[in-house]
Amino acid sequence: MPNSPLLDATQVLNLAQPLPLDGGQSLPDGRIAYETHGRLNAARDNAILICHALTGDHHVVSHHPKTGKPGWWVRMVGPGKPIDTDRFFVICANVIGSCMGSTGPASLAADGQPWGMRFPVITVRDMVRGHVALLDALRIESLYAVVGGSMGGMQALSLASNFADRTRAALVIASTARHSAQNIAFHEVGRQAIMADPEWREGDYYAHGKGPEKGLSVARMAAHITYLSEAGLTEKFGRRLQDREEKTFGFDADFQIESYLRYQGLAFTDRFDANSYLYITRAMDYFDLAEEHGGLLANAFAGSKARYCLVSFDTDWLYPTADSRNVVHALNAAGLPVSFVELSAPYGHDSFLLDVPALDRVVEGFLGDGR
Repeated sequence: MPNSPLLDATQVLNLAQPLPLDGGQSLPDGRIAYETHGRLNAARDNAILICHALTGDHHVVSHHPKTGKPGWWVRMVGPGKPIDTDRFFVICANVIGSCMGSTGPASLAADGQPWGMRFPVITVRDMVRGHVALLDALRIESLYAVVGGSMGGMQALSLASNFADRTRAALVIASTARHSAQNIAFHEVGRQAIMADPEWREGDYYAHGKGPEKGLSVARMAAHITYLSEAGLTEKFGRRLQDREEKTFGFDADFQIESYLRYQGLAFTDRFDANSYLYITRAMDYFDLAEEHGGLLANAFAGSKARYCLVSFDTDWLYPTADSRNVVHALNAAGLPVSFVELSAPYGHDSFLLDVPALDRVVEGFLGDGR
């Protein structure tokens, strides 16, 4: 694959076998959409798997086919960048349950109709099972590293613990080993907004030409607030009015922050499926790595031989530094090599996606340590 950003670098793997799921079901005829950049070396040991966040996708470098925007981590991945495609073979796969090429609620089931709410409920570990199936198809026995931020970090932790022989390093950024009650609450607000929209139609909206756009927009607005910081919001918007000099004494978007959130909500409906939002947020809510391993987080890493790096941001209140420290303590208890840094950035949770030079140095340094 070329190293430069592409208009569409998507490849698709059709799974040969049904994918087993934590809920007791299996996913038949599964498809995994992914992109790769760089070259796999002869030893097949220079592969890095990048895992995306909730509303992300596999277009880590290539231009997004719906928005036309550059890949979501193009500043981090490429020739000579911290995740150097001159050195590494970089893979990024769309998670199952999503809507950008991997099998999800909008995909056609065996009867030729969209899965809709017939799609089985999935977990983060199920998403990782899809990644492992892709690695098998690519004949990659062990990754050089797995890297992810936010929900991507959950996948990185899940892969390193549940499939311990499949990676030699894990870089986890702005993430957690379990979803908190507060985060579950925010997700439930979003899900209820979607399901309260009459256009949701119990999830069977695909043949009607319009989905629950209003509900999905509100869900995105609520979630987007959690990705930002109070200081960042104040600096960027404050209480400034939007294109007016006086309040309207009505319910139009008087304030800049209101206009910004409405724009973010509406733009999101053009690129994301509402049912996928339901399923992926539920998977994140179910995520509790300690619970998967007898209630003790250190047990999750008992079979691991990987080295780890945890990164948090001081303004991230969605997955605060305490969440990363909790993982670090568990890794220490398991006797595994781990480094940890809290970075200062004004952007809140979204800092891992934005221009934070200190993060670039951490990523480059950690990946370079395994030469």
